[in-house]
Amino acid sequence: MATAADGVAVARQAELRRIEGNSCFNKARLGAAIDCYTEAIALCPDVAVYWLNRGLCHFKRKEWAKVEEDSRRALALDDTLVKGHYLLGCAMLEKEQCALAIKEFNKALDLLKSSNLGDKMAEDIWQVLAKAKYQDWEIHSTKRVWKMQSLKEACENALQEHHFLSGTLVGDGSTNEYTDQLKLLSEVFTKATIDDTPTDVPDYLCCQITFEIFRDPVITPSGITYERSIILEHLCKVGNFDPVTREPLKEHQLVPNLAIKEAVQAYLKNHSWAYKLN
Repeated sequence: MATAADGVAVARQAELRRIEGNSCFNKARLGAAIDCYTEAIALCPDVAVYWLNRGLCHFKRKEWAKVEEDSRRALALDDTLVKGHYLLGCAMLEKEQCALAIKEFNKALDLLKSSNLGDKMAEDIWQVLAKAKYQDWEIHSTKRVWKMQSLKEACENALQEHHFLSGTLVGDGSTNEYTDQLKLLSEVFTKATIDDTPTDVPDYLCCQITFEIFRDPVITPSGITYERSIILEHLCKVGNFDPVTREPLKEHQLVPNLAIKEAVQAYLKNHSWAYKLN
């Protein structure tokens, strides 16, 4: 009969296998790391981090079915794992299940706000979230454009038939009424598809350093708005000054630009193609 001491010994052995797996992972010995994590799982299958760590190895090797399996097992044990939702989202994205991927990435970002994983993880999640939202737009946009084109052709045919039957379609069909209605019809369908037509994002919604649409905009005392991670990198690596005005600038002087952030969210809601990164 197993005793409490036996349970502690098993848990200790599993933890040693995890530590060895971490060492192998850091040395890019992914196969050996997977073996170590698998042994840890066999000893203590109810520890979420063992599944998560093995999933990270599969992620590095782009073994997406295994990434999905291990991340799901980890999240079943602990649904608060930021990296678990991130890995599962990446696996869903590879399967082109964009809606499910977006759900997982948003969950990861929400959890990240209360964690100490830092800006690097947030940037990684944003990158794949943007990719998922762009791909989702691309898939649905293609379908919408095809449907709109089919509907437009049907309306043009119906309009031509109407004028033919009413006797107002003569010669080459270029009567004023028919021509005007065709023009109006074209304008209606052009306006209906305008949100699916990529254009330049307005300058005020883009960072002056990266020229990409804002994610976390902050404003300086001089009134210029930058992407937070970019201006922080500038302050750290270049110097404590505003890159445009050259005025002295410290991190504590940066203030979230909530108005621009709301404007960006509203713009992206109607123009999902803008999620595509440079």
